[in-house]
Amino acid sequence: MSFQDETLTFEQLPQAVAALINEVKEMKSLLQTKQQVAVEPADQWFNLEELCAYLPDRPAKQTVYGWIGQHIIPYHKKGKKLQFLKSEIDQWLLADQHQTLVQVRAQARRDFENKKGGLK
Repeated sequence: MSFQDETLTFEQLPQAVAALINEVKEMKSLLQTKQQVAVEPADQWFNLEELCAYLPDRPAKQTVYGWIGQHIIPYHKKGKKLQFLKSEIDQWLLADQHQTLVQVRAQARRDFENKKGGLK
């Protein structure tokens, strides 16, 4: 029974409330299903080739090997196999931003204040 365009009478009120309750239950069910689908997928592992394709500047394998040797990029090594976790790579990319002059000065001040003798 649809009550959308009708003027309700007192006798129809219990049926209208029951219909609304059912519609709310359906909407709640749909929202819960949508939330379950929207959950982020599990973290992804990259091999060296996939990492090179994923990174914005598409570096050569040798470049990535250099970063690994200098411990610049986060990596995992299982035997001889190199692996990279997408979430760690994303954090590394976001953290690799240049500081403003104000940030550099503030960091320098903190560093000198922590040294023996401090700032004079």
